[in-house]
Amino acid sequence: MRDDRDDPFGDIFDEIERMMSEMADAAGEPGGDAGFGDETHVSVYEEGETLRLVADLPGVDKEGIDLQCDGRTLTISAEGTGRRFDERVRLPVRVDEHSASASFNNGVLEVAFDALEPSADIDVE
Repeated sequence: MRDDRDDPFGDIFDEIERMMSEMADAAGEPGGDAGFGDETHVSVYEEGETLRLVADLPGVDKEGIDLQCDGRTLTISAEGTGRRFDERVRLPVRVDEHSASASFNNGVLEVAFDALEPSADIDVE
């Protein structure tokens, strides 16, 4: 008799099932949301004192983009023709959210922040 708790492939099959379900939703199958909730491809680059994020948002207009940052997480919400993107990106370093600059061109969003100094170590005596 086999114990499913020890199945080394269980997590892989669960992930494949989740991805298949998302693809069915995006294809507009019954019970799907016709592409809403698509995942955004986001790349993060640390360039010296600057942190730059590049996100692909196909089918979205600039007016449909909403960005929010708390210094540790960037939230990208975007809506376009038949598409909706909602993505929370955990930033690798703290940033000054007030230094943000953003541009959007041909479906590509770029956001840049000034990186803050890492937290100071505290010596315990």
